[in-house]
Amino acid sequence: MDPKSQCLELNDGHLFPVLGFGTYAPEEVPKSEALEATKYAIEVGFCHIDGAHLYQKEEQVGQAIRSKIADGVKREDIFYTSKLWATFLRPELVRPALEKSLKNLQLDYVDLYIIHFPVALKPGDELLPRDENGKIIMDTVDFCHTWEALEKCKDAGLTKSIGVSNFNLERILNKPGLKYKPVCNQVECHPYFNQSKLLDFCKSNDIVLVAYAALGSQRLKGWVNLNHPVLLEDPVLHAIAKKHKQTSAVIALRYQLQRGVVVLAKS
Repeated sequence: MDPKSQCLELNDGHLFPVLGFGTYAPEEVPKSEALEATKYAIEVGFCHIDGAHLYQKEEQVGQAIRSKIADGVKREDIFYTSKLWATFLRPELVRPALEKSLKNLQLDYVDLYIIHFPVALKPGDELLPRDENGKIIMDTVDFCHTWEALEKCKDAGLTKSIGVSNFNLERILNKPGLKYKPVCNQVECHPYFNQSKLLDFCKSNDIVLVAYAALGSQRLKGWVNLNHPVLLEDPVLHAIAKKHKQTSAVIALRYQLQRGVVVLAKS
């Protein structure tokens, strides 16, 4: 499949490539690898790059994008997603957060800006602010006001589209005076966690479901029960892959694409 020719139309009219490259990596992975991996992803055909302030690699990812633009790739042929982190959910912090990402990326706009997580944390420089006892410090935010700030960022041309991640969409869709609907909801989604009810809800509201961990949850202690089966070792996937002379990973991704789900091949 040629990812460049595969797009869904978002509810605001923009085109969304169905196969994306996620730029998250654990802290122990050198940031320089984000630069090389993103450049390689674009070289092999990925035009949808998924990033976030939380990943702390937007400077390197932006460098990779600009490098490929210098090689002749058009900016409009690259779809870049960034995410608003939980310490910037107060309305007055939304635009400065996006502008900070744009500065790190050295880009004039992002194609999609989404609220990363529906939990507000204390504003500040720390990604995970903690008190003297090591407890995460929360914040109180009205997400409808946060959404209004995102709408203003879209109107200002800083982002072409706006959406959410890990969200209960009704919180936004039921907002009085809603100007723009979320174009997407990015969630964990794979054959072991197929999100069928959420997918039906999204489709009925013209919202695209985006799957992270599309090849299975991260095998990290604290994130997943390490005694649970590994998705890519699933015998059903193996059997289908063998029948079609493909890999289990390709089958897992194809499963999502046929459901109308946008997938991040790495996240």
